[in-house]
Amino acid sequence: MFSWLTNPNLQLGGMILAVIQVIAALPWLFALDPKGFRNTLRDSKSIGYFVLAVLLLGEGMAFFTGYRGDSTKLGIYGRVYGGILQLQLLIDLFIYAPYFLTLAFPKAGAVALAAYREGWRQPLFWLVFNFGFWATWVAVVLPYFTFGDDFKMFKQIGFDIIMLCGLIFGTLASSISISEEIEGRTAITVMSKPISRRSFLIGKFIGILMACGALCLLLSVNLNLALVVAPSFDPINEDRAFDPMPMQAKFGQDGNANNVYATDGHYGFVQWTSAQMPAGAARTFSEGASIWLAESFAHQFGIILVFGQVMILVAIATALATRLPFVVNLVVVLCVYFFGHLAPVVVRVTENSANSQSTSSRLIRFLAQTFDTLLPALEFFKMSPAIVRETPLDLWSFAGYVATVSGYSLLYTTIALLVGLLLFEDRDLA
Repeated sequence: MFSWLTNPNLQLGGMILAVIQVIAALPWLFALDPKGFRNTLRDSKSIGYFVLAVLLLGEGMAFFTGYRGDSTKLGIYGRVYGGILQLQLLIDLFIYAPYFLTLAFPKAGAVALAAYREGWRQPLFWLVFNFGFWATWVAVVLPYFTFGDDFKMFKQIGFDIIMLCGLIFGTLASSISISEEIEGRTAITVMSKPISRRSFLIGKFIGILMACGALCLLLSVNLNLALVVAPSFDPINEDRAFDPMPMQAKFGQDGNANNVYATDGHYGFVQWTSAQMPAGAARTFSEGASIWLAESFAHQFGIILVFGQVMILVAIATALATRLPFVVNLVVVLCVYFFGHLAPVVVRVTENSANSQSTSSRLIRFLAQTFDTLLPALEFFKMSPAIVRETPLDLWSFAGYVATVSGYSLLYTTIALLVGLLLFEDRDLA
């Protein structure tokens, strides 16, 4: 039972795991009490207590991994560790990203920081989060009758739920916040600091968008957990719950779980962890953590596509909020969303129809092509072609596609914000 005390591999592995968790916790501990944190760094006695706590945590990790060394569930405990580590890193990101923005752009960053904090405090944020959280778990247990592809269908629905939640919150928050500040004359007070109209509008957009990003990232952790659990709800199709992109992230280019040490030069998270950690239970535990992080990494490409679509629609809502009331703005954004998805389909149908030369078909095709040209091409942001397919999709090829689509979303967002700035310049605020 006490063999872990004399096992150097367990001691070293436990210490490494403890130090990683402590390093991830330091940024948000500093944010909770900056003054107390600085005083601790100046007090040698407090530093001694801190080092002792890290050593005790390392011993605790060594004891746990040694005690569970023969357990088949050690990898599952490692996944729990990886999930906790991911949440700590997300907390660090949520706390410090806005402050870095204020350092780079003081005026617009100050407005963005206020909008970002307001987004977290709104009941709407937590209402939408709870809806997305529980909708994902309801989707886990729903039967899809897809003859063995239930897992793929659930994964596609999971990304759609995250997109819907980000879209609902971002559109409502931007429409309500900007319209209320303009109609309630609060914007005049803000811009008398002095803050220009450009800084006000861009700051509002960035702050609301960061809150949308936080919502999507939190729901992505929930989706990652649901994807791990989902196969156990359908034992018949459990062996078909295979996703090639997370497998590539975990086990390298070939995605072979039996190839612990890659020989083709394309290392995955698990190979890298195996090379860094000492052999034994600590390595098994850390490999479970790396499997969680690798799966989350592969799923983030889908979250980036979701976020790109949300960013475009929030930019449109922000631009229209300078002139239109909340209800009209919401209807217009919903129309943009539906026609953005529908227009390419209508164009293809009218071009291939038997009566394509009739007057009605030509008129419909003209309207569809107009919408397809002016509205954002939202079909590029779908995850379904990457999930529901016969041949496996290479992770890094898909990453290149995601980068291209992200560039398109940034370009369209910039155009939408420029239109919003033009509309806002002539708006009477008095």
